[in-house]
Amino acid sequence: MDTFEVMRTAFAARDYTPRELDDATLYRILEHARFAPSGGNRQGWHVIVLKDRHLRHQLADLMAPTIKQYKAQAMKGETPFSSVHATHVTQEEIDAMSPEMPFSSQLADAPAALLVTVDLAKVTAFDQSLDRVAVVPGASIYPFAWNIILAARNEGFGGVLTTFLANHEPEAKALLGIPETHAIACLIGLGEPVKQLTKLKRRPVDEFATVDHWQGHPFNG
Repeated sequence: MDTFEVMRTAFAARDYTPRELDDATLYRILEHARFAPSGGNRQGWHVIVLKDRHLRHQLADLMAPTIKQYKAQAMKGETPFSSVHATHVTQEEIDAMSPEMPFSSQLADAPAALLVTVDLAKVTAFDQSLDRVAVVPGASIYPFAWNIILAARNEGFGGVLTTFLANHEPEAKALLGIPETHAIACLIGLGEPVKQLTKLKRRPVDEFATVDHWQGHPFNG
C-alpha cells in the first residue's frame, strides 16, 4: 500500500469484524514497527501481547473510573485530565457516567490487544525540570506505537491507541508484573475495521503551520 495512503487512512479503528489477526501477521507488524526512532536508539519499549480474555477484562475494569471521569469532563466542555486547567466536574457527575467506551468495552473480544511500556531508564527527558508535564520522553515511544498502527493498516487491519490505563498504572503494573522503571505508554487494539474510513477530518496545514514566528504568516506551500 502507498505510504501516503496508509498515513491518510489510518484512523482510530475501535470496532472490528470477527476476522482473525493471526500471530504470524502480528509478528510481521511488530517486525516492521521496531524500526521506529528513539532517543539514542535505545529502544526502551516492551510489548505484552494480551491473549487471556480474563486478563483483558481486568484491564478494562481498571480503565472504567478514568473513562467515567473523561466522559463527565468532556460533557462539560472541558479538556479531560488537562494539566493546564483544573476540572470543575463533581464526583457525583463522574459517578453518574457509564464506564462504556468504544474499544475498551470490546477489549476482551478484539482480534489483538497489545500493552506497550517504555523503560524510563532509557528515555531522555530534556523537559523534566520545566514547570509543566513532560512531553519529550514520548518521542522515544510513541513513534513505535504509531508504527504498529501504520503497519497494521498496511496489512489490511486497523487499530486504536488508548492511554486510559495509565491513570491506574500501579494496579496494572502489579497485575502484569511490569518492572518498576517501566511506564505504561498505551494499550493498542488491532483488528479489521467494521468500516474502513478513507476521508479523515483534520485541520489544513495553513491553520497550524506558520513562518519564523508563532504569529508569523501561515505556511501555505
